[in-house]
Amino acid sequence: MMSSAAKRIATRYRRLYCTTSPLLKSIFQRPDLSSRSRHLCGSSESKRRIDVRSDTVTVPTDGMRQAMFNAKVGDDVLGEDPTVHALQDRVAHMCGKEAGLFVTSGTMGNLIALASHCGRGDEIILGQGQHIFKYEGGGASALLGVSYATVPNNADGTMQLHDVRSAVRDDDPHYPITKAVCLENTHNTGGGRVLPQAFIDSVGTWCHAHRLICHMDGARIFNAVVASGTSLSRMLEHVDSISICLSKGLGCPVGSVIVGSKEFIARSLRARKMLGGGMRQAGVLAACGLYALDHNVERMAEDHARAKSLAAKIRALPGITLSDIETNIVYFDVDTDAIGMDSGSFVAGLQSRGVDILGSMYATADGTKNLFRARAVVHLHITDEDIDMIVSAMASTIASA
Repeated sequence: MMSSAAKRIATRYRRLYCTTSPLLKSIFQRPDLSSRSRHLCGSSESKRRIDVRSDTVTVPTDGMRQAMFNAKVGDDVLGEDPTVHALQDRVAHMCGKEAGLFVTSGTMGNLIALASHCGRGDEIILGQGQHIFKYEGGGASALLGVSYATVPNNADGTMQLHDVRSAVRDDDPHYPITKAVCLENTHNTGGGRVLPQAFIDSVGTWCHAHRLICHMDGARIFNAVVASGTSLSRMLEHVDSISICLSKGLGCPVGSVIVGSKEFIARSLRARKMLGGGMRQAGVLAACGLYALDHNVERMAEDHARAKSLAAKIRALPGITLSDIETNIVYFDVDTDAIGMDSGSFVAGLQSRGVDILGSMYATADGTKNLFRARAVVHLHITDEDIDMIVSAMASTIASA
């Protein structure tokens, strides 16, 4: 007979199994989540939500989960995971570069790239609206001792070349050493705009003529490829390194790949280790990237079309203004005074109608008005019906003021 202590332990483990086993089963057995009715964590039909806060909110589809299940794995820190190698090699080949490295996130990818290119006391030049400067925690300065020299971004995400040239430091011990120029494509705060190829080429060739590095934050580079029709290798012809995110429009749960020369990747491998970014049997995650490259690149055109449809429909709503849309990101300004509703009430109204967005207040350039700038990002779980429901929710919310 079991002792009372043994019975308590057995009961505890049965409870633990009953609590966790549905979660464990869900890892590989959840229904196809490409349906809009299952956007958030398997939510029920009666509580479904349309989440357009970001394209990072997607969850793996059945096919991607099956690829994870079937992945051949090994210890990637020891260089023995075949699926990780396959992903790294494939992305590097697509980019026209020598090698790649799988990392945990786009932020880590950019940080590793800068650690590989720069030393303490060096400086990078980039636009003041770029993700590396605004949304990555000041990591280059805090962790690497690298300073930022920012220049204005144009509305399309480009920078004036004379501003970039003027930001280069003189060879003087009073100044940091200019080491790299960073670009972002597509440009998030520019509204998902695709950088013109002529601009990328001009920056890259100018950098090389002046012995500077050209690094690209390519978190949504495949959106740029699909929208422009330019191949990835051509787009990056004059770029030295790039960080490509897998967990945005490509629909993967985690991960990015950085690519560049063999020497750059060798340095990056050391930087990844120092930052704690080494993963062991990471092939289960790399398999998602390989699946996404096969199934989720060309379909981004559907996201772009739906984003443009959303923009066209909300443009007619009172108090709403927005610029042209090129890819999957829709930024729109809400004149809260005109609609008689503050930003919190506007967001809450959408949430009560099943729609989630992001946004923040900002002052116009002339300082005469405060507007609420909201963002809706279309992704692989969003359908045409969802677009109509978003428009309906916005119209209803504004009408309720």
